Amino acid sequence: MAAGGPSRSERKAAERVRRLREEQQRERLRQVSRILRKAAAERSAEEGRLLAESEDLVTELQGRSRRREGLKRRQEEVCDDPEELRRKVRELAGAVRNAKYLVVYTGAGISTAASIPDYRGPNGVWTLLQKGRSVSAADLSEAEPTLTHMSIARLHEQKLVQHVVSQNCDGLHLRSGLPRTAISELHGNMYIEVCTACTPNREYVRVFDVTERTALHRHQTGRACHKCGAQLRDTIVHFGERGTLGQPLNWEAATEAASKADTILCLGSSLKVLKKYPRLWCMTKPPSRRPKLYIVNLQWTPKDDWAALKLHGKCDDVMQLLMDELGLEIPPYSRWQDPIFALATPLRAGEEGTHSRKSLCRSREEPPPGERAAPLSSAPVLGGWFGRGCTKRTKRKKVT
Repeated sequence: MAAGGPSRSERKAAERVRRLREEQQRERLRQVSRILRKAAAERSAEEGRLLAESEDLVTELQGRSRRREGLKRRQEEVCDDPEELRRKVRELAGAVRNAKYLVVYTGAGISTAASIPDYRGPNGVWTLLQKGRSVSAADLSEAEPTLTHMSIARLHEQKLVQHVVSQNCDGLHLRSGLPRTAISELHGNMYIEVCTACTPNREYVRVFDVTERTALHRHQTGRACHKCGAQLRDTIVHFGERGTLGQPLNWEAATEAASKADTILCLGSSLKVLKKYPRLWCMTKPPSRRPKLYIVNLQWTPKDDWAALKLHGKCDDVMQLLMDELGLEIPPYSRWQDPIFALATPLRAGEEGTHSRKSLCRSREEPPPGERAAPLSSAPVLGGWFGRGCTKRTKRKKVT
């Protein structure tokens, strides 16, 4: 043996022994796994002895099997039968009527009716990627607020919902007519870009997806601020990033609403991300003083055990039943009344080539009788997010 340790030949011999043992262990694991897949009555006496001699491996494999089955059950979509769903909706309607401060948390499930894929459903983005399947990009310019979006806007109008906290970036809450002050878009809005060099941040609402050139940790959109000339950035918070913008994330309003809430309604969210924000669940309060939780989702969520009621149904179906139970009409969505056209800042001369995404446009047809488009000159100046020059340009914008 050489001074200081084993020789090279001894190390190689030890490595061969280690690899041999690992291969023997893997082979034994495969054998035990094959035997466990058989019915007990079909196992030979020799196979029975091997299982008895391999208790540790049997325990490990059975544990793996239970975890796989549990994960599979959590990914399955469960639907309440119609009568059970109606009964649950009646209970939910009572909670909505009696709530002193109701906050709604929304996820991708409320936008699937607008042909926007969710993330964790059977055909969700992450589900397909985990299976090694490709995901086609959806044309979000064709998406419009769903029955659920319009129902939430009506509930807020009726003062039955006080605030909406959304994980979605699709801008459909804004386009449903829900006031900006009533929305916290925690992961951003695809139609909004901001200048962080201006104080307060200057915000530009566009009628196209501003994220064409942006990605994780890369947020510049390729356009410049009309006021100071600094580069504009998108508002999207990617997985692994921390959102720091005031608007449209509106974290301050979200946490204030959560602290006041006596009832929280979760619609179409797996809650696997939202659960990581303890401020949204009042976890510093004793359990008896936390808001009552109602969840609408087809799949398991990590908050199910905390819920006063879990409704297994599609969001649009549940909201239709809820609005019927409350005696409220759901307003239809109209592009002629879509607030985004009044809020939008038009591109300046020379900026037309800074994007290739399809722009939203109003119908070329005349508006229905009695329905007029919101005047573009009514674009509000919200907390300095729009400069005077932007508002004047908006006034001159022609309706297409």
